[in-house]
Amino acid sequence: MTSWFDLPAAQVDKAAKLLLNWQLSANDVTVRITEVEAYSGLGEDPASHAHRGMTNRNAVMFGPAGRLYVYQIYGMHFCANVVCGETGRAAAVLLRAGEVVDGLEIARQRRPAARRDTDLAAGPGKLMQVLALNTTATDTPLLDGSGPATLHSPAKPEYAAKIESGPRVGVTSAHDVPWRFWISGDPTVSTYRRHTPRRRVG
Repeated sequence: MTSWFDLPAAQVDKAAKLLLNWQLSANDVTVRITEVEAYSGLGEDPASHAHRGMTNRNAVMFGPAGRLYVYQIYGMHFCANVVCGETGRAAAVLLRAGEVVDGLEIARQRRPAARRDTDLAAGPGKLMQVLALNTTATDTPLLDGSGPATLHSPAKPEYAAKIESGPRVGVTSAHDVPWRFWISGDPTVSTYRRHTPRRRVG
């Protein structure tokens, strides 16, 4: 089976789907990925951090596949992205939600506001909170175990889950591009909120 890191940047949507059911481990907690969002770059995807070219912030998106790209939103939440595709062409997959499959008690301590275990990592910021990761982890390797977080191939290769797709969340451009993918019926998938443009005042 082809893995996400074997695909070129132009096929970032396919890479995103292949990341579902992989597991991400960090700081004594492991999360099975149940929802992702794909982002390309260099003009073809105006919602991507890289669509205007390389900056100090997004440089990791242009680097080798299998590295972590972490950024902060609203000054408090962190989001994790897996870089994919060939070096020199920006592409990354946002990890939107997952199921805590190891370190459940630790995850509960890190997310005391969660009412149910299915809510622990049901969103990109929540996922990062249970894994206790922040921007210090950006541009670190995910596959060889040398970084603060490690990606593992699915523990159950026989998973034949149905994958659904739909609009992306929280972006002001190209939000209707159906590059958000999730495992159908999984209770840990985040709640979809359609993008609403802000009205100008005055």
